[in-house]
Amino acid sequence: MGEQPIFTTRAHVFQIDPSTKKNWVPASKQAVTVSYFYDSTRNSYRIISVDGSKVIINSTITPNMNFTKTSQKFGQWADSRANTVFGLGFASEQQLSKFAEKFQEVKEAAKLAREKSQEKMETSSDQSQESGHETQSGNQESSFNGTDDEKISHVPDDTALKSENDRLKSVAEQSKKLEMELQALKDSNAHLTDTLNEANSKAESWKSKVTQSQDENNQLRHKISELEDQCKEVNQERERNAQLSLRIQELEADLQEKEQELEDLRKQAETIPQLVTKCESVTAKLQAAETANRGLSEKMTLLQSEIDDSQQNQKNMKSELKRFMDVLDGKIDELHEVRQSISKLGVDN
Repeated sequence: MGEQPIFTTRAHVFQIDPSTKKNWVPASKQAVTVSYFYDSTRNSYRIISVDGSKVIINSTITPNMNFTKTSQKFGQWADSRANTVFGLGFASEQQLSKFAEKFQEVKEAAKLAREKSQEKMETSSDQSQESGHETQSGNQESSFNGTDDEKISHVPDDTALKSENDRLKSVAEQSKKLEMELQALKDSNAHLTDTLNEANSKAESWKSKVTQSQDENNQLRHKISELEDQCKEVNQERERNAQLSLRIQELEADLQEKEQELEDLRKQAETIPQLVTKCESVTAKLQAAETANRGLSEKMTLLQSEIDDSQQNQKNMKSELKRFMDVLDGKIDELHEVRQSISKLGVDN
């Protein structure tokens, strides 16, 4: 069947800086797929992540690996074969917890697979040693003691002896091969033991480095928070600068308007002498008009007094005319009475 994915998630991938062994270097520009793969042929587990066509994680899980949560959404593990430390940033704490649980599960499965493999190797090596010793001892007994027929007959057969010698030689060669394979297996086990011890020591050193990295990460987070505060202050200053720039532009526009008004006033000031001359002539004319107005006012006063006198005379004449009319009316009445008396006298006569 080959390798099959058994768990998949998405995360931002980081690797430790190989030069400083302290800072994290982003391996992906965005969140990518991170999967656990199981190889049934080799009975092994791997973590694989691909960004486009680039493989950014190819880590075979061993029983000595440990996955460490350094924050609510970030975790890391050391890979001694790749000589690096991988870090994953998740979108939520739940995703980190699931990935860590799966890492522990796969780690235990890898441990059981290694133990079974070692048991099979030890069993096969013991069986090969026993079969080799039994075959060699049996051949020696048969060669020295001979068969029952040979003991009875005591007749040497050259052909039988040659075939027996050939068979013994082949058995000896097979025994040597088995001993060589056994020695190679022992050497391989010793090498694996040394590698395991070295991996354990590296794991301890990585643990100390991870602890140091965690402290440095905490310091970096503190610095990042400080930088974020400073960025907020910078943004506020930028907003203030933008407001000041707008205010400066408004003031510059006002200044241009004032300069234009001042230029207009300067142009108008050039006509001031002419205006002063006109003003002086107008003032002289106004003074002459005021003088004439005063004369006219005096004449008006005299005319008004004359009008008042004429009006008073008219009133007096009207009163006299009224008295005259009253007298005339009385005389007319008397004349009428006289006419009536005359007419009466005429009638009497």
